[in-house]
Formats: sequence, structure tokens, C-alpha cells
Amino acid sequence: MKYLEFIFTTDPNTEIVKDILCAVLGEAGFESFIDQGHETAAYIQKEKYDEALLKRNLSNFPLTDTTIRYTYKEAEDKDWNEEWERNFFQPIIIGNRCVIHSSFHHDVPPAEYDIVINPQMAFGTGHHETTGLIINELLEADLHGKSVLDMGCGTSILAILARMRGATCCTAIDIDEWCVRNSIENIMLNHVDHISVKQGDASLLKDEGPFDVVIANINRNILLQDMAQYVERMNTGASLYMSGFYIDDMPLIQAEAERLALTLSYHKENNRWAVMKFTKEA
Repeated sequence: MKYLEFIFTTDPNTEIVKDILCAVLGEAGFESFIDQGHETAAYIQKEKYDEALLKRNLSNFPLTDTTIRYTYKEAEDKDWNEEWERNFFQPIIIGNRCVIHSSFHHDVPPAEYDIVINPQMAFGTGHHETTGLIINELLEADLHGKSVLDMGCGTSILAILARMRGATCCTAIDIDEWCVRNSIENIMLNHVDHISVKQGDASLLKDEGPFDVVIANINRNILLQDMAQYVERMNTGASLYMSGFYIDDMPLIQAEAERLALTLSYHKENNRWAVMKFTKEA
């Protein structure tokens, strides 16, 4: 498939600005990002590029007083999945508890949970703060015997970890066909079972569940739009972990959750990204 290569420069050129830029671009269909120091390279399938959507997302950039410029060209015709994996996807090591790496990585340290993925340019390798926040939550949660929903599953590393942590069954849903295919491959690589992967959005939930744990690592607007559908398929006492948004968005997320009779248990943050845990009391 043909890709477009974009080069973005920002002023100021800070880690927070670049992180948020990648999230904004992800919402516009961009699939992978490479931090090149003073600029950020971003890649999108040529057939999926929507110039109006990109300009609209950048015009609504959440950090005011930020200048963003970009150029783009058709990327060189090569296997971008292999290029990205081999040169830019590095193992993620979370203490001695969890290691996430690709099949071509060797000499990774031993860990309680060893997850192998071939990410193929899909969001959700574990490098992003929001995925890392959710991983840490799953490492601490009691998942034994519980049913889990992973909304916006990406590479399905969260569903895979949940099964390794004792979840009875997992349902992984993503709107992107590429993510669904990649998830199935990753599940096979890790020799786990009882994970059902489906393509679609929250409208699929009417025929799924109910669930004891729901994970939704997407973005603020989708979470606000679909939260009621998550809650409808949650058992009494079930937990809802949401991430993919900034700490500035927490009041909106909390207000909608409380409107749906959820109780906030706590929140955590990393580089202005947040994870919030809610409980369905009744």
C-alpha cells in the first residue's frame, strides 16, 4: 500500500506538544510517528488521507499558542511495517513484571508477563503514555475469573495481558480492519485463547457481554459518545478504565460518568495524559 510521509515542526518543540500532536494526528488517520528531535515524521495510507480533516484537527489543537507547520510527499515504496518495526519499535520493560517486544527482539530481560507483538504500525505498542497507564492498572487489578472488554483494542496487548492475568474471556473491538488482523496475529503469537476480536464500534456491544472489566483507551470525544453503551453492558460492581485523554478533559469525563451513575475510584496521570477508574455500584 502507498503511504504519505509528513514532516511536522512545532513551536514550542516540547515533548508534551509532540505527544499531543501525535494523538491529534492519530484521530485523523495517521498510523505511525517517528520523533526526529526538532521535527516529527508521521505516516498515513494515501487512500485514507483527508486534508480537510487534518486541517480541522490541527485548528482545534488543545494547546494554544502552538504553531504547527508541515510538508509531505509520497513515501518511498518499501515495506514500511518492517522498516518501522526494525528501526523504531523498541522493547517496553515495566519493572520485572511485564516486557513487551517484537518477535525479532532478542536478549529481552525475563519478566512475569512476556508479550510478543508484531505491531505493523498500529497504535498500541505500549510506548504511548495512555497504553502504559492502562498496562500498569491491569498489572495491579484482580482479573481472575473476570470477563473483560477491550474497546479500541489496537494491537490487543491489553486483552492479551488481561488473559495472562487470569481473565476468563476477553472481547477486543476496533473499528480498523488492520488492527483486527494484527490483533489476531498477536493473539496467536502469544498462545492465548478465549479472546474474541471483532471489527466495529460500540454498536456491537448490544450483543456482547456483560462484562466485569471494561478498558477503553480511545479519545475524549469517542468516550463521551459511547460511555453509556459501555455502562449498559457492565455487571454490577464492574470496573471501567478509561484513558486516551488529557488531564484537562477529566471534568468532562467525570461528569458524563456520574450522569450514568458511575463512581470515580481514582485517577492517575503521566505527562498530562490521564487514566480514570470508575465503578458501577448498581
